[in-house]
Amino acid sequence: MEIRKLGHLSGNPVLEWGLSGYTTEKIYVVSAIGAGNTFEFSVREKKQHYTKIRNFSDEDFERLNSIINKGYSFGAFHDDELIAWAVCDFRKWNNSFCIKDILVHESFRGQNIGRMLIKAINREARDLQCRMVEAETQNTNYHAIKFFQKAGFIITGINTKLYNDSVETAIFMSYDLMM
Repeated sequence: MEIRKLGHLSGNPVLEWGLSGYTTEKIYVVSAIGAGNTFEFSVREKKQHYTKIRNFSDEDFERLNSIINKGYSFGAFHDDELIAWAVCDFRKWNNSFCIKDILVHESFRGQNIGRMLIKAINREARDLQCRMVEAETQNTNYHAIKFFQKAGFIITGINTKLYNDSVETAIFMSYDLMM
């Protein structure tokens, strides 16, 4: 297993990766209350089955490649074959490193590949002297939220209107690099 900088994606490498989404028996319910100049939100676990399937289009790969081509993304390779990616961007305007997409081949999940990608991301962000690494996922992606929390990320915000035609809420998480 080798983690290295990710180059331009040609074709659709995820066709052979199995489930490109997630299935879970738990989700997070987000409650938001706004009154006057105050705003509070809470996040709590709820037992609920949820499945999300991601279908990648040519436009999706164009968008991913436009980010990958900036040189801040990583891939995990097994026998020189791409089996996972972390598509990332350096945001100079606010001195942060942003994980735009992270995906692991279904057959390789649970083998610490995501953790190795996070280590590479944090190393790159430190080299760039970023103040934090940020990620965003859906409230329904229980396993992703737990993964990021285990990696030291904390929930820092929500957006109830980020996703078009969806009941999902965006959960923003960050990992502080400046200690």
